[in-house]
Amino acid sequence: GQNIFLTGKAGTGKTTFLKTLKEKSPKRMIVVAPTGVAAINAGGVTIHSFFQLSFGPQVGLENASAQQNRYNKEKINIIRSLDLLVIDEISMVRADLLDAIDRVMRRFKNRNKPFGGAQVLMIGDLQQLSPVVKNEEWNLLKREYDTVYFFSSKALRETSYVSIELIHVFRQQDEHFINLLNKVRDNQLDEQVL
Repeated sequence: GQNIFLTGKAGTGKTTFLKTLKEKSPKRMIVVAPTGVAAINAGGVTIHSFFQLSFGPQVGLENASAQQNRYNKEKINIIRSLDLLVIDEISMVRADLLDAIDRVMRRFKNRNKPFGGAQVLMIGDLQQLSPVVKNEEWNLLKREYDTVYFFSSKALRETSYVSIELIHVFRQQDEHFINLLNKVRDNQLDEQVL
Protein backbone atom coordinates (compact mmCIF):
# COMPACT_ATOMS: atom_id res chain seq x y z
CA GLY A 1 0.00 0.00 0.00
CA GLN A 2 3.01 2.31 0.17
CA ASN A 3 3.37 4.87 -2.62
CA ILE A 4 6.72 4.58 -4.41
CA PHE A 5 8.92 6.74 -6.61
CA LEU A 6 11.17 4.32 -8.51
CA THR A 7 14.08 6.02 -10.21
CA GLY A 8 17.43 5.19 -11.76
CA LYS A 9 19.63 5.96 -14.71
CA ALA A 10 18.85 4.65 -18.18
CA GLY A 11 19.52 0.93 -18.38
CA THR A 12 19.08 0.19 -14.66
CA GLY A 13 15.94 -1.89 -15.18
CA LYS A 14 12.97 0.38 -14.53
CA THR A 15 11.06 -0.86 -17.58
CA THR A 16 12.05 -4.47 -16.92
CA PHE A 17 10.76 -4.09 -13.35
CA LEU A 18 7.47 -2.69 -14.65
CA LYS A 19 7.01 -5.52 -17.15
CA THR A 20 7.71 -8.11 -14.45
CA LEU A 21 5.31 -6.35 -12.06
CA LYS A 22 2.56 -6.46 -14.68
CA GLU A 23 3.14 -10.18 -15.25
CA LYS A 24 3.34 -11.26 -11.61
CA SER A 25 1.38 -8.84 -9.43
CA PRO A 26 -2.09 -9.93 -8.31
CA LYS A 27 -3.08 -6.27 -7.92
CA ARG A 28 -5.59 -4.68 -10.26
CA MET A 29 -3.51 -2.02 -11.97
CA ILE A 30 -3.48 0.44 -14.80
CA VAL A 31 -0.28 1.77 -16.39
CA VAL A 32 -0.34 5.32 -17.72
CA ALA A 33 2.31 7.61 -19.16
CA PRO A 34 2.41 11.25 -20.31
CA THR A 35 3.05 10.60 -24.02
CA GLY A 36 1.96 8.04 -26.57
CA VAL A 37 5.48 6.70 -27.10
CA ALA A 38 6.04 6.34 -23.34
CA ALA A 39 2.66 4.62 -22.98
CA ILE A 40 3.48 2.14 -25.76
CA ASN A 41 6.88 1.40 -24.22
CA ALA A 42 5.26 0.82 -20.82
CA GLY A 43 2.44 -1.29 -22.22
CA GLY A 44 -0.15 1.21 -21.04
CA VAL A 45 -2.20 4.17 -22.18
CA THR A 46 -1.72 7.91 -22.02
CA ILE A 47 -2.74 9.81 -18.90
CA HIS A 48 -4.93 12.15 -20.93
CA SER A 49 -6.83 9.37 -22.69
CA PHE A 50 -7.40 7.20 -19.61
CA PHE A 51 -8.45 10.03 -17.29
CA GLN A 52 -10.07 11.98 -20.18
CA LEU A 53 -8.24 15.21 -19.38
CA SER A 54 -7.63 18.20 -21.61
CA PHE A 55 -4.10 19.15 -22.62
CA GLY A 56 -4.20 22.61 -21.06
CA PRO A 57 -3.40 23.57 -17.47
CA GLN A 58 -5.48 21.62 -14.97
CA VAL A 59 -6.17 24.50 -12.59
CA GLY A 60 -9.54 25.99 -11.71
CA LEU A 61 -11.34 22.88 -13.03
CA GLU A 62 -12.34 21.35 -9.69
CA ASN A 63 -16.03 22.08 -10.19
CA ALA A 64 -16.20 22.15 -13.98
CA SER A 65 -19.51 20.66 -15.10
CA ALA A 66 -17.93 19.41 -18.35
CA GLN A 67 -15.83 17.01 -16.29
CA GLN A 68 -18.87 15.56 -14.51
CA ASN A 69 -20.38 13.44 -17.30
CA ARG A 70 -17.41 12.22 -19.29
CA TYR A 71 -16.84 8.74 -17.88
CA ASN A 72 -18.68 5.64 -19.04
CA LYS A 73 -19.58 2.81 -16.65
CA GLU A 74 -16.68 0.63 -17.77
CA LYS A 75 -14.12 3.38 -17.04
CA ILE A 76 -15.74 4.12 -13.68
CA ASN A 77 -15.61 0.44 -12.72
CA ILE A 78 -11.96 0.21 -13.71
CA ILE A 79 -11.09 3.24 -11.59
CA ARG A 80 -13.15 1.99 -8.62
CA SER A 81 -11.48 -1.40 -8.68
CA LEU A 82 -7.89 -0.14 -9.02
CA ASP A 83 -5.40 -1.25 -6.40
CA LEU A 84 -2.34 0.22 -8.10
CA LEU A 85 -1.87 3.19 -10.41
CA VAL A 86 1.46 3.06 -12.26
CA ILE A 87 2.68 6.29 -13.84
CA ASP A 88 5.71 5.76 -16.09
CA GLU A 89 8.00 8.62 -17.16
CA ILE A 90 6.82 10.60 -14.12
CA SER A 91 9.56 13.19 -14.74
CA MET A 92 7.44 14.51 -17.64
CA VAL A 93 4.23 14.79 -15.59
CA ARG A 94 3.34 18.29 -14.45
CA ALA A 95 2.11 18.91 -10.89
CA ASP A 96 -1.31 20.08 -12.10
CA LEU A 97 -1.77 16.92 -14.16
CA LEU A 98 -1.00 14.72 -11.15
CA ASP A 99 -3.56 16.71 -9.15
CA ALA A 100 -6.12 16.22 -11.93
CA ILE A 101 -5.52 12.46 -11.72
CA ASP A 102 -6.06 12.71 -7.96
CA ARG A 103 -9.40 14.51 -8.48
CA VAL A 104 -10.69 11.77 -10.80
CA MET A 105 -9.51 9.00 -8.48
CA ARG A 106 -11.11 10.65 -5.44
CA ARG A 107 -14.34 11.14 -7.34
CA PHE A 108 -14.77 7.44 -8.07
CA LYS A 109 -12.95 5.72 -5.18
CA ASN A 110 -12.48 7.44 -1.83
CA ARG A 111 -13.00 11.20 -1.64
CA ASN A 112 -11.03 11.50 1.57
CA LYS A 113 -7.78 9.86 0.46
CA PRO A 114 -5.16 11.04 -2.02
CA PHE A 115 -5.57 9.20 -5.33
CA GLY A 116 -8.77 7.70 -3.95
CA GLY A 117 -6.77 5.43 -1.68
CA ALA A 118 -5.09 3.57 -4.54
CA GLN A 119 -1.37 2.84 -4.29
CA VAL A 120 0.70 4.90 -6.73
CA LEU A 121 3.95 3.73 -8.32
CA MET A 122 5.75 6.57 -10.09
CA ILE A 123 8.61 5.48 -12.35
CA GLY A 124 11.10 7.82 -13.96
CA ASP A 125 14.37 9.69 -13.95
CA LEU A 126 14.34 13.38 -13.07
CA GLN A 127 17.57 13.85 -14.99
CA GLN A 128 15.94 12.84 -18.24
CA LEU A 129 12.90 14.57 -19.78
CA SER A 130 11.20 17.35 -17.83
CA PRO A 131 7.59 18.55 -18.08
CA VAL A 132 6.65 20.73 -21.03
CA VAL A 133 5.20 24.07 -19.98
CA LYS A 134 4.68 27.19 -22.07
CA ASN A 135 5.28 30.62 -20.53
CA GLU A 136 1.58 31.48 -20.48
CA GLU A 137 0.80 28.12 -18.82
CA TRP A 138 3.46 28.71 -16.17
CA ASN A 139 1.93 32.14 -15.49
CA LEU A 140 -1.27 30.29 -14.49
CA LEU A 141 0.42 27.41 -12.68
CA LYS A 142 2.89 29.41 -10.59
CA ARG A 143 -0.02 30.83 -8.58
CA GLU A 144 -0.60 27.36 -7.15
CA TYR A 145 2.68 25.45 -7.56
CA ASP A 146 6.30 25.99 -6.56
CA THR A 147 7.52 24.10 -9.64
CA VAL A 148 5.95 22.33 -12.61
CA TYR A 149 7.43 18.99 -11.51
CA PHE A 150 5.21 16.18 -10.21
CA PHE A 151 6.65 16.44 -6.70
CA SER A 152 5.01 19.87 -6.31
CA SER A 153 1.58 18.24 -6.64
CA LYS A 154 -0.80 19.04 -3.78
CA ALA A 155 -2.09 15.46 -3.72
CA LEU A 156 1.41 13.99 -3.54
CA ARG A 157 2.24 16.28 -0.64
CA GLU A 158 -0.69 14.73 1.24
CA THR A 159 0.83 11.27 0.93
CA SER A 160 3.96 9.62 2.10
CA TYR A 161 6.06 7.85 -0.48
CA VAL A 162 9.38 6.11 -0.53
CA SER A 163 12.03 6.71 -3.16
CA ILE A 164 13.92 3.73 -4.50
CA GLU A 165 16.88 4.25 -6.82
CA LEU A 166 18.12 1.44 -9.06
CA ILE A 167 21.87 1.93 -9.43
CA HIS A 168 23.31 -0.98 -11.44
CA VAL A 169 23.33 -0.40 -15.22
CA PHE A 170 22.38 -3.63 -17.01
CA ARG A 171 21.88 -2.33 -20.54
CA GLN A 172 25.57 -1.58 -21.11
CA GLN A 173 28.54 -3.73 -20.10
CA ASP A 174 31.39 -1.41 -21.08
CA GLU A 175 32.32 0.53 -17.89
CA HIS A 176 34.13 3.24 -19.87
CA PHE A 177 31.04 3.82 -22.02
CA ILE A 178 28.77 3.84 -18.92
CA ASN A 179 31.02 6.50 -17.36
CA LEU A 180 30.78 8.61 -20.53
CA LEU A 181 26.97 8.29 -20.53
CA ASN A 182 26.86 9.31 -16.86
CA LYS A 183 28.93 12.42 -17.58
CA VAL A 184 26.46 13.40 -20.30
CA ARG A 185 23.56 12.69 -17.91
CA ASP A 186 25.17 14.84 -15.18
CA ASN A 187 25.93 17.67 -17.64
CA GLN A 188 29.70 17.27 -17.19
CA LEU A 189 30.68 17.39 -20.85
CA ASP A 190 34.24 18.34 -21.71
CA GLU A 191 36.52 17.78 -24.70
CA GLN A 192 37.67 14.39 -23.40
CA VAL A 193 34.09 13.13 -22.98
CA LEU A 194 33.13 14.39 -26.43
